[in-house]
Amino acid sequence: MSVASGTKRKEGGIGEFIRLLIHAGLIALVIRTFLFQPFNIPSGSMKATLLVGDYLFVSKFSYGYSYYSLPLSPPLFSGRIMNSSPERGAVVVFRLPKDDSTDYIKRVIGLPGDRIQMIQGVLHINGTPVKRERVEDFVDVDESGRSTRVRQWRETLPNGVSYRTLELPYNLQSDNTDVYHVPADNYFMMGDNRHNSTDSRFPQVGYVPFQNLIGRAQIIFFSVAEGERAWEVWRWPWTVRWSRLFTIVR
Repeated sequence: MSVASGTKRKEGGIGEFIRLLIHAGLIALVIRTFLFQPFNIPSGSMKATLLVGDYLFVSKFSYGYSYYSLPLSPPLFSGRIMNSSPERGAVVVFRLPKDDSTDYIKRVIGLPGDRIQMIQGVLHINGTPVKRERVEDFVDVDESGRSTRVRQWRETLPNGVSYRTLELPYNLQSDNTDVYHVPADNYFMMGDNRHNSTDSRFPQVGYVPFQNLIGRAQIIFFSVAEGERAWEVWRWPWTVRWSRLFTIVR
């Protein structure tokens, strides 16, 4: 009897543990699908706002839900449910229109109907140059620890959203462009690292349909130096960028 009783207790404990894992997995799936999804930053196109090695939460509910919000992105419906339009200046994650298996993160610069153009490195929206002012240089540190000073500007959009952009040596293609007419239900995206960003200025990205938006970048919850691995816990004391933890993305 005691052996049988002990076996039942053991089986009950294993079953309870399995149920706990299933419940935890379902809760995590619901949170990831409808509330927040974690992303990491693999490139420097959004410097100085986001750095290589940043880990952030993106709110899935900010702009409603498309089938890209679902795991594996099954095309069960078109358009968006419970949609809300992004404001100019928001940092968003979206699926690349020409390769919808790839996630990009950029800043919303142009809204539907806008005319966007770069003239001698200055952003113009609907024919008006965007206000910008020179600020202190950004100190960029690469994987080898070598630092480089990069010119930095504070740019302020017509709706008051303000952020910093980087300006590497003059780049003819991205500093002087044709006028982009943003189509209905599409958005024009740009990286803050203006000379090191493949964005809506280039045919590889182009205009981004509203349906392709995944969500808005909200908070940096973890960050390690460029070239470091987040799972190497023993290196955290000197590789974690402690000052960036739990900072709001603006």
